[in-house]
Amino acid sequence: MSDADRPSTESAPGDEAPPGTPGTGENICRRCNGTGRLGEKPCPECEGTGRVVQGIGGA
Repeated sequence: MSDADRPSTESAPGDEAPPGTPGTGENICRRCNGTGRLGEKPCPECEGTGRVVQGIGGA
């Protein structure tokens, strides 16, 4: 699933919180290093987008 196909409110398995949650931001997926691919298949962590939502800050 490409980023354009994924609604902004849908979470990927690697997301720590739903997109738009206060105190979070997009980061590069650590599993695929932002490529969105693992070999010939889409990365299951980011669902092929290369990005995940993670908590930011140090509260």
